[in-house]
Amino acid sequence: MKHVRHFTPSLFLSLVHVCLVQANYAPYFFDNGARSTNGNMALLSLSEDTPVGTHVYTLNGTDPEGDPVTYGLTYEAGSRRYFSVDRNLGNVTLIEELDREKEDEIEVIVSISDGLSTVSEKVRILVTDANDESPEFINTPYIVQVPENTPSGSSIFKIEAVDRDTGSGGSITYFLQNIHANKFTIDRHSGVLRIKTGVTLDYEKSRTHFVVVVAKDGGGKLRGDNKVFSATTTVTVNVEDVQDTPPMFIGTPYYGYVYEDTLAGSEVLTVVALDGDRGKPNSIHYCLVNGSEGSFEISNTTGAISVIKSPNQLKKEVYELKVQASEVSPEGDVSAYAFAMVTIRVVDLNNHPPTFYGENGPQNRFELTMYEHPPEGEILRGLKITVNDSDQGANAKFNLRLVGPGGIFRVVPQTVLNEAQVTIIVENSAAIDYEKFKVLTFKLLAIEVNTPERFSSTADVVIRLLDTNDNVPKFSSDYYIARIPENSPGGSNVVAITLKYLKNTAGTGNMFLIHPSTGIIYTQPWAVLDAEVNSKYNFYVKAEDTDGKYSLAEVFITVLDVNDHSPEFNENIQEKTMIIGSPVKIEAIDQDAEEPNNIVDYSIMQADPANVFDIDQSTGEIKLKSYIRSLDIIHNITKNKDCIWSVVVQAKDRGSPSFSTTAVLKIDITEETLHKGPMAAFLMQTKDNPMKALGVLAGVMGIMVLITIMISTAMFWRNKRSNKIMPVRRIIKKRQPQPSRTVRMEWLKFKRPSNAAEKFVVEDDAQSLQNENSNNNVQVAPVPPAAPMPPPPPALASSGDAPGWRVPTVSGSLTPKFINKQLKKRGHSSAHNALVSELKMRFEKRNAAIGEPHI
Repeated sequence: MKHVRHFTPSLFLSLVHVCLVQANYAPYFFDNGARSTNGNMALLSLSEDTPVGTHVYTLNGTDPEGDPVTYGLTYEAGSRRYFSVDRNLGNVTLIEELDREKEDEIEVIVSISDGLSTVSEKVRILVTDANDESPEFINTPYIVQVPENTPSGSSIFKIEAVDRDTGSGGSITYFLQNIHANKFTIDRHSGVLRIKTGVTLDYEKSRTHFVVVVAKDGGGKLRGDNKVFSATTTVTVNVEDVQDTPPMFIGTPYYGYVYEDTLAGSEVLTVVALDGDRGKPNSIHYCLVNGSEGSFEISNTTGAISVIKSPNQLKKEVYELKVQASEVSPEGDVSAYAFAMVTIRVVDLNNHPPTFYGENGPQNRFELTMYEHPPEGEILRGLKITVNDSDQGANAKFNLRLVGPGGIFRVVPQTVLNEAQVTIIVENSAAIDYEKFKVLTFKLLAIEVNTPERFSSTADVVIRLLDTNDNVPKFSSDYYIARIPENSPGGSNVVAITLKYLKNTAGTGNMFLIHPSTGIIYTQPWAVLDAEVNSKYNFYVKAEDTDGKYSLAEVFITVLDVNDHSPEFNENIQEKTMIIGSPVKIEAIDQDAEEPNNIVDYSIMQADPANVFDIDQSTGEIKLKSYIRSLDIIHNITKNKDCIWSVVVQAKDRGSPSFSTTAVLKIDITEETLHKGPMAAFLMQTKDNPMKALGVLAGVMGIMVLITIMISTAMFWRNKRSNKIMPVRRIIKKRQPQPSRTVRMEWLKFKRPSNAAEKFVVEDDAQSLQNENSNNNVQVAPVPPAAPMPPPPPALASSGDAPGWRVPTVSGSLTPKFINKQLKKRGHSSAHNALVSELKMRFEKRNAAIGEPHI
């Protein structure tokens, strides 16, 4: 029994251990086949347009013991993580966008674990194509040179486009836009461009055709929709004119290479021959004369040389082919031909990039100096450029391209196989202009065409232009307008004339000069400008080069007025007679040419007393204060009983800086008392101008003397005809008593004219009566009552001169007199006043004598 007790626990433990080991089975995935959406992801395929975040699969498995399982996704090092998984549910989600064109198969390690055991499997997920790529044209741009006599239906170019999609989405068909207006057709499958049947090209009508080619794929599904993508490109077809000049090979010498893997029928190189006369070139026909040994053939129209045998059938390493280029007239006659040698080598490596060579070896900079505007079609013969690729066959095929200002030059050939002489031809002569570009810089680019390496090289082409006299000197404007102050000193700059292509300039006149090189117009050193004399000048300037080419421009110069004149009174000391209630006026003139320099303002600088006079700032009218209405008020203001006051007036212009002039004005203030008779009015009018009164009196007296002489002469001839001498007493007869007659004082009427010269009119209101004695004497009308005597003149203040009495005069303003002499002194004014008084007394005596009756 003891033994049994001892054995039983050990045996129990062993049995438990064996049971535990047998119960720990590994978990496993369900394998539900290719179309299942859950299991171990084996044979899963996804379209590349599946959106990110999509639930794409469910990992599903179990554990034999029924323990819960977890799932996992891992990737190899360096691989992109496209999916994520929910550890508990096994839901697999796309987290990275798929692209079949970049990666069409994804390897993922899926795992399932029960906590003790983990099972991993590597599965491949296939990415299926969606139509998400558009066709792409290769080897663009497409530029084709086609002779105008190329037969209709001929193929002129092959257009290639690729689409990276598969199936129908990767298939491409070609067609042309505006097919009815086009002169070309295209093979929808091969992309070969042909001239339409029955259509010919005409260089004179159209030198260039732009053919728009559309490449369209076959369509396919993309995100559930059927999509069709297309692309367009433009083929430039340059029509070549045809003439009968000899052809010339371009790009010689020719070298070609055939690689050991080159396929029979492949193009090796293309020779190019052009008619030397580029106006209307004829078409070129190519043929192999000898050297091909049945291994090569050449396209009769394009000059493309192709190998017709596989490289292992070629027995020689170097083939020397003699190519003949014949010029064919439109009638089909061969007018001229030329030969070129083509060297073809059989090689098989691509380890050299294209290299540019000069006369002394490899060179990456070429310079040329030439005159501007060379003829179009001219070859830049000063550039000795050779380009070579030492590889053979397709590895030595590269394109040449000129990178820089477009449309000026073109490079020939554009496609080179192995080696060629680079020719640069003038395409746009007008753009080669020294005045626009003194130096033209281009990059000559050589880049391999079909090699994976795409080896390339560049060389700088620097063209320095020389000037030719091809431009007329030209002003930047047809006219120039300038202004200069009149006080500018001699030699002052006026205006700068800007010229183009300036070689020489002409002079401009007496007042102004022009600098022959800078174009600056300036005044003569001795020139004095005066806006008051002449404010406008205009003349022409001339730009002339050494060949006599010239142009003209007109210059207008305005002399700006400067305030350089002071206002001037007509008299430094003026005398005015002011009647109370009427103003007097002063006037000053400023000789400046323009406003505001010649606008004058007036002011009273000094007066004693200061509160008697006002002056109008603009007109210069001086008047008494409004409260002064009589001499009595004036007498109350001042003790100056003679009422002759001195007023200091100022005339000031509005220029900057301003100038002013002062003058002393003596004003005689009186009341209007002589206003009832014509004599008083006349005296009042002529008080300030006694010479005028004296002239009027002299005229009246002369008329009276003339009348007396005429009467006496008439009486003399009358007595002579009667032969009698009549006694005086018979002539003077006693008159019958008659009413007393008076002479009307209105026989002398003075009118105030509008101008400075005073005029008068003599009128007789009495009717002419027949004389009793028949002596033709005019009877005098009755004498009216005598005019009242003027009041006694006011007492004058004592002065150094002899005192005289003054007659009040009629108010009036002096007409300005512009004189350069010194103004009159006070003494002259006193003499005039005395003369006026004397004339007044004579007039009164005369009136009294006329008023007496005849005896």
